[in-house]
Amino acid sequence: MEHIILLVFTFFTEAVILWQYTSSLFSPCYSTKIRLALLSIFYTILFLLSLPGQTWLNIFSFFIINTIFLYILFKLKLLLAVFHSTILTAIMGISELAVLGIISRFFPHFLLEKGGGLVFYTVFSKISLFAVIYLLIYFFRGNKTNQESYGHSEILLMLIPVSSIFIIFTLLSIGETSAFTPPIDFLVTICAVFLLMINLLVFGINQYNQKKSQEYADLQLLLQKESDAVEYYEMMLAQNENQSILIHDIKKHLQSIKLLNEKHDSDKINAYIQQLMESSDLRETTNICDNEMLNAILCRYQRQCNDKHIHFHTDIRSGTVQYIYQHDLTSLFCNLLENAMESAENIPDSFIELTVQKKENSPFVIIILINSCQNTPVYNQEGVPVSHKSNNGRHGFGIKSIKKVVKQYHGNLQMYYDNDSGTFHTIITLKQ
Repeated sequence: MEHIILLVFTFFTEAVILWQYTSSLFSPCYSTKIRLALLSIFYTILFLLSLPGQTWLNIFSFFIINTIFLYILFKLKLLLAVFHSTILTAIMGISELAVLGIISRFFPHFLLEKGGGLVFYTVFSKISLFAVIYLLIYFFRGNKTNQESYGHSEILLMLIPVSSIFIIFTLLSIGETSAFTPPIDFLVTICAVFLLMINLLVFGINQYNQKKSQEYADLQLLLQKESDAVEYYEMMLAQNENQSILIHDIKKHLQSIKLLNEKHDSDKINAYIQQLMESSDLRETTNICDNEMLNAILCRYQRQCNDKHIHFHTDIRSGTVQYIYQHDLTSLFCNLLENAMESAENIPDSFIELTVQKKENSPFVIIILINSCQNTPVYNQEGVPVSHKSNNGRHGFGIKSIKKVVKQYHGNLQMYYDNDSGTFHTIITLKQ
């Protein structure tokens, strides 16, 4: 029974180490739940195969299972999956042999102890395995150009497994010179197990905190981007107001030109007219809808679509978005149009159609966005398309921003792809 418990503990530890190794280095193909489920199934198979106690079978099955896990669940080519599986298998074998040699050389009596010696050997070998794997994560990830590397302060965490190994050495030395008596031997064994669990827990928490910190930084960048966009559109609104003032004052300008003309001062007339023509207040504006902020947003994306040869059509009914705050208008429509423009880019005869209308006899406003899309999107569990960009962990915040606005206005978001027409449809319902 003790042997079975120790095997379960061993494979649980190795599964946790593999999880941290793969999560730190590779981009997953599936959700966390699917990866956890398959990891549990794979290591249950390894546990069952280890029961006969055949060493070569254990090594071969460990290599095969890890290769399958890496190749199926992560964006890796087969040869790269084999390479990393080989590394993991080799390090596991070397750590066990090295620890066995050290204990046999310096603490031979410990291996003769029932239960306790085997537990110490297992804990010692797994902490050593964990320390080496963490070093590999540090160096491999530091060399990857498409992912964020660890900070140099992270290497200080290596003090935890190193300190644990020192404590294990100390306990082994004490046990070698003076045998532990019950229940001290049991408590010392439990302490060794806790040491390994502390190592795994600390590094797991550190990895979780890094992920949350990165998400927080990305959200801050998104908020800054949206804040800058609001300022940009407010500047455009001010420009439109200045243009209206200039048009209102055009009669006075004509009178001034008339006075200069009566004096036959052609140079001053030319300079005056040139100054008016170069004024930023006379830049051409387009009236797409009756909401000034949304009109500024649509004008901007209309110009960008014209530059990219994308047909841009809008039908914004009067008074439909007046109740939406300006920063929410920016977040919603900028992210919607940004995603639509990226999908429609480089497609012949591509188009974007945006319709905003009020549902009759109800407090709801319906936003319908249809855009050309060449490839069928991949959806996550929430029915939202997954970003096709590289390093998609740094993307997808546009969709989150859209969902945040929809939730704030007690609305509903639907997205689907029409294979027949090659178009992507987004339907949003907002409550006034």
